[in-house]
Amino acid sequence: MRVGISLLSLALDIFADWSSMGSIKQDIQETALGLLDGVRDGWNDFCQFIREAWPLLALLFLGLAGIWWYADPPPPRHVLMATGSTGGSYEILGKKYAAFFEKKGITLELVHTQGAQENIQRLSDRKDPLQAAFVQAGVFNPHGIAGVASLGSVDYEPIWFFYRGPVIRASDYEDVNGRLKYFFDKRISVGIEGSGTHTQALRLMEVSGFKASNHFLYMSAHESVDALKKGQIDGAFLVDGFQSKNVQTLLADPSLNLTTFRRAEAYARMLPYLHILKVPTGGFSLVRNFPDHDIQLLATTTNLLIDDRMHPALQFLFLEAAREINGKASFFADRGEFPFFGATGIPESPVALHYEKNGSPLLMAYIPFWLAELINRLVFVFLPFCAIAYPLLLTLPGYRMKRMRRKIDRLYGVLKTYEYELIANYDDSVRNDYLKKLDLLEYEALNLEVPKVMSGDYYALRTSIDYVRNCLNRGVHPYQIRPADVDVVVAP
Repeated sequence: MRVGISLLSLALDIFADWSSMGSIKQDIQETALGLLDGVRDGWNDFCQFIREAWPLLALLFLGLAGIWWYADPPPPRHVLMATGSTGGSYEILGKKYAAFFEKKGITLELVHTQGAQENIQRLSDRKDPLQAAFVQAGVFNPHGIAGVASLGSVDYEPIWFFYRGPVIRASDYEDVNGRLKYFFDKRISVGIEGSGTHTQALRLMEVSGFKASNHFLYMSAHESVDALKKGQIDGAFLVDGFQSKNVQTLLADPSLNLTTFRRAEAYARMLPYLHILKVPTGGFSLVRNFPDHDIQLLATTTNLLIDDRMHPALQFLFLEAAREINGKASFFADRGEFPFFGATGIPESPVALHYEKNGSPLLMAYIPFWLAELINRLVFVFLPFCAIAYPLLLTLPGYRMKRMRRKIDRLYGVLKTYEYELIANYDDSVRNDYLKKLDLLEYEALNLEVPKVMSGDYYALRTSIDYVRNCLNRGVHPYQIRPADVDVVVAP
């Protein structure tokens, strides 16, 4: 008995579970069908909304496109950058920047110039397409420059003086008359006029009390190196990076000597843009033990200057290039030392100030440059656009309802006209004509794509049309009340 009861209970539980499973399946099916219907209705409403509101949407889209294009145009894909003379460190550095830009989808074209003065003049010229340049600190008067901004310093540029002949003693630089004996009758290249080398060489000699010599030669860096190696000149000033081909060529020549600036700290105080670089014994060549004692060099810095109208996205790209290329440890610089946002004499770009405090935009570290720039521009335009578009978007549902209401009211107006005509001038011979008119009116009502919220108005219109049709189908004056009908109505 107990076994039978247990089996019965088990069977009932299984049946209940099966029933509940069937109920769950049915609920899932009904839910899925409901969701499908909701999606279908939503899609239909959206398509209908687009067909009805497309003029307003097109106006909003044109407004967004106009704001996007004129308020924040896309950055150019081709940029001109001045590097200076051929064979210098600027050319080497410029090629590294060009390779970095190429990976980001931007063409950076390098332009050779005669030096710092030409670079500054071209950047200041609003009609010149040049947008960026490497320029030495201290070679220009910042008060006479307009339209140029700084993205900081990106490298050291030592001031080298190579010469032939016996080693110059420290005392030879500082006799009682403040004149350098070595320069009295030697052929010395001080760089071509307008170059950074020329400006730095003359400025150092000026603060030291040296006067220009008739033996000074104004040669380019490449010409100076070639002439010094051939023995055609006795000495040459170069202001160039350690890795430049010209400097490496002279450092590798054992017949040439290099001057140390024993009074480097005094020069750095008189010319604040100068930096002191220390080279240990054997720093340039352990094999030659060159130099054979610790020396000090004076150095200016390489400034990355731009046309202040440059697109902000390109400025961030230049700063990222400087961080990746110049931020590495080098012979004279520690890792992360550059870019350096010190006093360059030129106002820093607002983008550089932002970069100094916050770094590059977050998106640039994770997605391609073009996509990060596109998203940044969209956000920049989207926020002010919302302030304009939001009130208009709020009016769209009301706009749509009003348009549909006008269509329904127009059909009601036609129906009302027919009804007035039937009341005033009924003629049974034209009854079929009016029935056709009502059929056409109903067909027009059937073609209305009405949102669900207005279904009541839609069916009320169709009911009203059908009411007038029924009145016509009575066979007599549709709105004439017969006495018999009155008796029926008022009878107790």
